[in-house]
Order: sequence, then C-alpha cells, then structure tokens
Amino acid sequence: LPGMLSNPKLEAVQSLNVVVNQKVTISCCCASASPPVRYTLFKHNQQISSSNRSDSTSALFTLTISSASDVGPYKCKAEYNTSTEGKYSNSLNFTLIEPISKPVLSSPTSHTRQGQNVTLSCFSENGSLPITYLFFRDKQSIPPQKTMHSREAAVIFLFVNSSDDSGTYKCKANNSFPNSTKYSNSFNFTLAAEEGSHSQPLIISLGLILLLLIIGFALAIPFLIIPSYKASE
Repeated sequence: LPGMLSNPKLEAVQSLNVVVNQKVTISCCCASASPPVRYTLFKHNQQISSSNRSDSTSALFTLTISSASDVGPYKCKAEYNTSTEGKYSNSLNFTLIEPISKPVLSSPTSHTRQGQNVTLSCFSENGSLPITYLFFRDKQSIPPQKTMHSREAAVIFLFVNSSDDSGTYKCKANNSFPNSTKYSNSFNFTLAAEEGSHSQPLIISLGLILLLLIIGFALAIPFLIIPSYKASE
C-alpha cells in the first residue's frame, strides 16, 4: 500500500510579480509520498491541468498570465490512483504588474511672486501601485522622492525666493514594472513683478513735482506781494 500523503506545496518557480502575457511555471510536490502520484492544478476551483509523476520529483505546470483573471488563486491536489481521497496544497496568487502612464505635473496656479508659497503635484493615472515620484527643477532633483501606496498625486511645497525658483520643473514616476520610468511635461511659474516696483517710481515722481511746485510758488511770492503792496500806496 502507498504511504500517507502529506499536503503538497505549491510555489512559483520565478517571481510572483508578473506582467501581461508572461509565461510562468509553478511546481507542486509532496514531501512524503510513494510514487506514482497524480497532481491536479485548479484555478478558482476549476481543474485546468494534471500530471502523473512516477518518481518523487515535482509536477511542473506552465501558465500564461494574459489578464487579471489569470493571477489566481491556484491550488494543487495530490492523490494516489488507488484512493479517492486527496490532499490539497496552499493557495497561490500572482500579482499583475502594469506599466505606469506618463505623469502629469500641475499646480493650482501658474502665476506667483517673490515671497509666495506654491505647490506642485505629480500624478500617473495608470500603473500598479506603489508608484515612486521624484521632482526636478532645471534637471536638479528635489529630494526626497515620494512613494505613493494609493492612487493619489505626490505633492511638494515650494517657496519662491527669486526668479530661479520659477522653473523649469519636471517629475518622473516609476513602479516595479521593468524599465517603466516616465517623465512628465515641463512646468514653469510666471513670476509677477513686485507691486512696489511700479508704485515706488510714481510716488517719487509725484513727490518731486510737488516739491518743485512748492519751491516755484515760494520764489514767486515776492514778485506777487511787492507789486500789490506798491499799488496800494
């Protein structure tokens, strides 16, 4: 009589992180079993493949992950031909990694002035989480990079101290998909002139005109008063 079956172990030969249309291999094996053993692979409790092993090696199943429905869960059943009772393995799920879309760099305002705080946000609409974002100003990175575990934008706060702070800004995004780094559009702030820079020369000009009028009036007083005084004699 064959020996007692242990619960088989189901595991991926490669990583559990896969991309669309990737071929994967999973193995199923009992630590204690007397060959021959029949291994059957299930997905969502539906039988998809089987393998008869006449020795103690693992049963290997090759799959193609073509959509989200192919990620699992998978289970394996081990049984002897002489027995209707079988043992089931652990459950196995793959994680489908999707490439990210080009991130969009934006701000609530494109106009600012010196001494003002502004915000910049970077967001990739598609792609597997988490997504890591990094901002740049004139090709110089602005640390730290931000890793987002939910579908939301990464935001940085900037203090505009001079015209150098107006841009050019960019951001890049990447996730665990191989070679998936993508860069955003460029963004520049328009730096408005200081209000005082227009009003100050105007105040100075008006002040000078007023001063000249006062001086002119002061100089003219003797010529106005003396003739009138002589006329009254």
